[in-house]
Amino acid sequence: MPKIEKMARKRGPMPLIEGLEITTLAAEGKAMGHHEGVVIFVPMTIPGDIVDVQITKRHRRFMEGRVVRFVHKSENRVEPICKHFGVCGGCKWQNLPYQTQLDYKTQQVCDQLVRIGKLDIPEVRPCLGSAEQLYYRNKIEYTFADRRWLTYEEIAEQGDIAAAPALGFHIPNMFDKILDIDECHLQALPSNEIRNFIKSFCIENGYSFHNARAHEGLMRGIILRTASTGDIMLTIIFNENDKERISALFDAVLKEFPQITSAIYFINEKWNDSTGDLTPICYAGKDHIMEEMEGLHFKVGPKSFYQTNSKQAYELYKVTRDFAELREDDTLYDLYTGTGTIANFCAKRCKKVVGIEYVPEAIEDAKINSAINNIENTVFYAGDMKKVLNNDFIAKNGRPDVIILDPPRAGVDEPVIDVILNAAPERIVYVSCNPATQARDLALMSKMYRVVAVQPVDMFPHTHHVENVVKLIKR
Repeated sequence: MPKIEKMARKRGPMPLIEGLEITTLAAEGKAMGHHEGVVIFVPMTIPGDIVDVQITKRHRRFMEGRVVRFVHKSENRVEPICKHFGVCGGCKWQNLPYQTQLDYKTQQVCDQLVRIGKLDIPEVRPCLGSAEQLYYRNKIEYTFADRRWLTYEEIAEQGDIAAAPALGFHIPNMFDKILDIDECHLQALPSNEIRNFIKSFCIENGYSFHNARAHEGLMRGIILRTASTGDIMLTIIFNENDKERISALFDAVLKEFPQITSAIYFINEKWNDSTGDLTPICYAGKDHIMEEMEGLHFKVGPKSFYQTNSKQAYELYKVTRDFAELREDDTLYDLYTGTGTIANFCAKRCKKVVGIEYVPEAIEDAKINSAINNIENTVFYAGDMKKVLNNDFIAKNGRPDVIILDPPRAGVDEPVIDVILNAAPERIVYVSCNPATQARDLALMSKMYRVVAVQPVDMFPHTHHVENVVKLIKR
């Protein structure tokens, strides 16, 4: 029999849709319109825009595209302050008035708790806005690349610029594509100056920039932390232990920016970018920075988690503490405690605080944070929440009157929820950076607990992300 070749199905050309009206905001910060009954998602647009859209992806029930021309701009549109807007993956809502952002985040929380969690909730309080919408981040990460990402305009110009290196942000959903950043409005001075100095020094002195696909090149990334106390931590990630070049770079940076209080580096020879399993090396200064909140001081190391919007974190924690309604005889469990910020923030309002966190270094910082603030009614444990938090643990540490949950985006593991329900605290306060997984978890608790208060908090202006605090009481 003759061999039958299986032929690949050819894709037709992607259409250009003219005069698409953007009608609403959608999940994950996207905006959308309808064309001949098909939903079309178009980033960097807002309701009221009329645009010509080049379709880039076709799915069975919807399409995705990019704007090639604005036919009419919405009267509600705000001119973005950042010149990288539209190419950089961050701050997608710079074109939306801030109050509109807050209104949508409030509605987003309400929709997800009701639609996903099927919960009976009280009226969601208006999203608590951030006093600062620019330069609010205390931590920012940049990545090196041997070739920078070209914009559509640059590709059209066909200039000889592809070989230029980059130090900036990942293009969304592309691990090896980096947009070179000249100025970012997320972190205050001297963040931009430090980044640009490092890039210039490396280029002038022949330092190789990392290629993620070939896994070659010395320079991989930098992390800048700026604390409310004035401390500045610079962390540089190298692909190899080239001590001579490492020293030369740090010496030059520290001479130019003597205000840096902590100079740290990692040697990461792995293919992936994670540093959680690596040992930080302190080149100069302290091995940490100090944050301050309501008279309390918190030690933050290079691998420690701390809320990235310091001023708004204070507002978030005040809501959390108020929802907890702590009494002087209460035992509080702070699950996913990080460096013990919430635990220590609440400690003076109750008898005892028990904190659990997966990262051992963070737990060590949590213990130090209690010590430097003369707080003696906290205990902290490091380990996997599913393994640490069990009935024996509760028997040893006492049954919690209140539990505060502040898990990662993935939410709480179901076995942990089972132990929480078995412990049966009077009140639970659930702090979440992902209302969708929060809604799922609250549904699992709904037979024993009812939601009595919901307060969204905007930690990340100009993005679709929202923090949400929910208060539950036992039925």
